[in-house]
Amino acid sequence: MKRTGGEYEMATYGKKAQETVKEVMEKFKKGELKSGKSGEKVTARKQAVAIGLSEAREKGAKVPEPPKK
Repeated sequence: MKRTGGEYEMATYGKKAQETVKEVMEKFKKGELKSGKSGEKVTARKQAVAIGLSEAREKGAKVPEPPKK
C-alpha cells in the first residue's frame, strides 16, 4: 500500500493471485482449510486470506511483498 498525496493506493493483485485466494476462501467457508504445520482448522478470515496470498506467491503470481515488521 503506497501513500499518494494523502490518499492510500490499494495494492494490485494479478488474476492468478485472485483465483488462488478465491479457491482458499471457498475451502475456508466449507471448513476444510487447514493451517500449515499444526494442521488445525483455520477459523479466522484474515488468516485464510494470508494463506491464499502465500500460496499465490509460491505459484509465482503477482502479489506485493508482505509487510516487514
